[in-house]
This record gives sequence, C-alpha cells and structure tokens, in this order.
Amino acid sequence: MKKIGKLEAVLWGVAFPGFPQLILRQHIKGVLFVLLEIIININSSFNTAIMLSFMGETREAAQVIDYQWVLFYPCLYFFSMWDAYRNSLREDERYHYLPFAFAAYFVTVGVMYSAHTTLFDIFFGPVFLPMLFVLPGIAVGLLLRLFIIKWTNI
Repeated sequence: MKKIGKLEAVLWGVAFPGFPQLILRQHIKGVLFVLLEIIININSSFNTAIMLSFMGETREAAQVIDYQWVLFYPCLYFFSMWDAYRNSLREDERYHYLPFAFAAYFVTVGVMYSAHTTLFDIFFGPVFLPMLFVLPGIAVGLLLRLFIIKWTNI
C-alpha cells in the first residue's frame, strides 16, 4: 500500500473527502467518500450556501441550505480525514481519532445553531459559524487525548 504523510493526508481530505483514499489506492472507500460528498452536497445545496456566504449573503445562505442533509456533512468530512490520517500513522499512536471525532461533534452542533445564532450582532450563517466550532472541537479532542494517555500511563 502506498504511504503518504500525515499533513498530506489531512490536506487532501480538507480539499475533498475521498481524495486521500484514492491516492492511497483504496479505490472503493475513496469512491464511496466522493459519492457521499457529492450526494450530501447536492441535496443540501451546500455549494450555493458556501458561495452566498463568501459573498456576504449569510442570511440568504441560511435560507437555501437544507439542514437535514447538511448535518451529515461534518461526520463524513472528519471521518474521511481521520481515515486518511490513520493510514499514515505508526502503529503505536493511541487515541488519535479524538480530535477528529470532537471536531465532527462540535461542527455538527455549530450547524444546528447556525440558523438563528448571532455573535456580536453578526450572523455567521450555516458555513462560517460551524467553521468557528472546528478549533474548539480539535482542542477538546487533543486535551482529552492527552489526559487519557497521561491517566492510563500512571
């Protein structure tokens, strides 16, 4: 099996779910992630919401997006990244999934609150508000990982 570095795996996963798996010659899994991304993206109108958000039309983005579909996206996105990252690891790294899992949890919560939440009188909408939840999710996952590793090594 072809190997890629951790950073390369994550960056290709950020670009498009399934790309790292295709690079790693995991064709079935890669095609599955790509197809799921396309299905969720089309049915949620996510690209339209992204375009409107970057044009400053976050309220209109909140109107066009289908929240029932877009709620699947964070888990697919972060699971695909974790899977690529996992394939680039040494055998002895433990609990490496926690930052990815908590980022998925936090972003999903961000999506749920994005329809009506404002911060400092700014409506971030269904694209930017969930993005703000990524770093806290990763931080909680990393802290929990460090705590578990330290606690289990006592």
